[in-house]
Amino acid sequence: MFGIGMQELIIIAIIALIIVGPKKLPDLAKSLGKGFSEFKRATDGITDDIKETLKEDESKDDDGLKDSLLLKKTVEEEAGPDSTNDEKNKI
Repeated sequence: MFGIGMQELIIIAIIALIIVGPKKLPDLAKSLGKGFSEFKRATDGITDDIKETLKEDESKDDDGLKDSLLLKKTVEEEAGPDSTNDEKNKI
């Protein structure tokens, strides 16, 4: 779990107990848990939206637009090597 061993978790818990105090520690843990769960729900929602958008893009027949946006093809790559050589010969 995040590269933290049992000894590190115990040390973190002891430091948190000393800093926050025994009365406020359960409330702090509850609010942290709620915060993490909200963050996870938000990131899951965003990843679902991105996956849906990518599926919609894949289902479209417009391959040129998809290639230029998703694969980041440049205008030179789409024109081919002949057009770049023609431009160099003009100079």
